[in-house]
Amino acid sequence: MIESYQTVKIYRRLCFESNMAKELNIDYVQEPITSATPEVRQIIERVWQLEKSRLDKKINSHINDDILAIVKEVVR
Repeated sequence: MIESYQTVKIYRRLCFESNMAKELNIDYVQEPITSATPEVRQIIERVWQLEKSRLDKKINSHINDDILAIVKEVVR
């Protein structure tokens, strides 16, 4: 579970950095996702969808509880 949480943190940081630095190599950004286990990829996909839906709705509240629920659900 720690690996999953760390992967989500890495993914979120890479997303932020890729928006800030457009010259970042896309393969470098996708490497943690493509090399992840199926469970970790599922967590990444679901967190990405959650963040995308929150951005579309312009929701600025914390999402830590939502991310934790996703991780717990996938790990079961």
